[in-house]
Amino acid sequence: MQNDAGEFVDLYVPRKCSRHPHPSNRITGAKFIQMNISEVDKVTGRVNGQFKT
Repeated sequence: MQNDAGEFVDLYVPRKCSRHPHPSNRITGAKFIQMNISEVDKVTGRVNGQFKT
């Protein structure tokens, strides 16, 4: 994906563990992911607001 500046960026943002009662600052690994794939207009090449999961 590209941001407004034209740089390629990742959408995944790692989350820190916050389990009760002892939160830690360790980053938790992904167990399951869900991806939404945007549909692109074939003529303009722009995202049309629809997606597939």
